[in-house]
Amino acid sequence: MKIDFIEPGPALLVENTIKVLVIADLHLGIESDLAQHGIHFSSRSGLRAARVRDCIRETTPDLLILLGDVKHSIPVLSRQEYNELPEIFEGFRRMVPMAVLPGNHDAGIERFLKDGELQKKEGVVIDGVGYLHGHTYPDPSLGGHLILAGHHHPLASLRDDVGCSLRAPAYLLASVASSCLGLPPDEEGREPTRVMFMPAFNELSGYDILKIVKDPFSPLSRCMDAGTSEVFLTDGTYLGPVSSLEEDGRD
Repeated sequence: MKIDFIEPGPALLVENTIKVLVIADLHLGIESDLAQHGIHFSSRSGLRAARVRDCIRETTPDLLILLGDVKHSIPVLSRQEYNELPEIFEGFRRMVPMAVLPGNHDAGIERFLKDGELQKKEGVVIDGVGYLHGHTYPDPSLGGHLILAGHHHPLASLRDDVGCSLRAPAYLLASVASSCLGLPPDEEGREPTRVMFMPAFNELSGYDILKIVKDPFSPLSRCMDAGTSEVFLTDGTYLGPVSSLEEDGRD
């Protein structure tokens, strides 16, 4: 299996017997929600969709996987989402088959999807890799695989002597305890279960990795081994273990 970090993204291209382009947390329609809180932006959904299409053109995948929170409004659909989602999805379909792992923001999204596009919220294994949004316990079939997950929106903050010098979307890779997640027990000769938390494709979303580690808010983050977890920037640059993000190497 080969994994490439795709820019402009953030996105991953996973190659085994097929090529899979993976994108997490588009949060289309987020501008409507921000407006209700007094923060006003023009819709950027078209620009985000164009970035997705750029990634498709660059990678020529056999399948596009959207790792949940494709839309933003909960518990209902916003007018912005009603107006924008059908055209955006059709634009993707014209280029590549699509699969959606529904997230906690995706109530009602099924009305915009075609047969076979909507997957189980507990996740699926496709071509040897597990995929789910990340807000639920994973399906047992994901045990022993690398799991790609969204939901957490990881950001890496690098600090120097005068403060924060870099704050950027990042990937967090960690092993997870199978027993903690209710997965089949690890067996000799089988790969350990690992999870890679993907950064949000939506440029307005982000959550500091140290907060994810110290105050986990999902089954996956509660069950990961933070001590051996590693951090990568969106171009694949290796930053090191999570401890390297802590000021002076300490909590």
